[in-house]
Amino acid sequence: MLSRNFRLQRVGNLDWLERHYNFSHISFFIDELVVLDVTRKKRDFYSFCETLRHLSRGCFMPIAVGGGIRNLDQARELLRSGADKIVVNTPVFDHPEFVSQLVSEFGQQCVVASLDLKKNSEGTYQICVDSGSRMLEDSASKWIKQILKQSVGELYLNSIDRDGTGQGYDFSILDQLPSNLPVPVVLAGGAGNAQHLATGIADCRVDAVATAHLFNFIGDGLEKARKELIASGIELPLWISPINDQQMILIQ
Repeated sequence: MLSRNFRLQRVGNLDWLERHYNFSHISFFIDELVVLDVTRKKRDFYSFCETLRHLSRGCFMPIAVGGGIRNLDQARELLRSGADKIVVNTPVFDHPEFVSQLVSEFGQQCVVASLDLKKNSEGTYQICVDSGSRMLEDSASKWIKQILKQSVGELYLNSIDRDGTGQGYDFSILDQLPSNLPVPVVLAGGAGNAQHLATGIADCRVDAVATAHLFNFIGDGLEKARKELIASGIELPLWISPINDQQMILIQ
């Protein structure tokens, strides 16, 4: 599934992914794969773990995984199934003690706080949880300050308004961050071409950029986007492919 403004649209099942994507090859074009279970009804956790095991076979890149994780046993099973990081969203706000347990058990570098921001009718940003169905009171900036006290390792900032549109990132959501942010920031929601990625990377508040659009809808979009970024002078990590020399962006 892929979302557009958090409305889901089907892309393909696991068989479709295996036919169209060779992750051991794609890993030489990106830095990290983010896999989120966006199921809106009852989740099948063990089926998700099995899917993760399939995706991670021969996969060169790190994988961050999230969606419905509510206890340490689930996190542990996902890590055993191929995940390198655990992504948490709703628990960051509703159960901060659980997030603290994750950090204590697996280390700060393993825990990513995923924040979905949406502009309200007054033009200010608030955070949505429960797959975007519930908007929290208080401003996004106030919540972010609270989240940083939980010692998470990264912030994954996603714009609901730009999600899946391919119209470019909403850089205004970065204004919600404190000036002395102690952890890396991944910017998501809206990237549709290499220039969008380049603009995101150029912002000093951003450590990584994410795209699902280029991965799902534009064939060799990731490869072409990376070549454009390198040609424009952007320095990216160099990974040596057994097929040919390539360089690696972050995808959702």
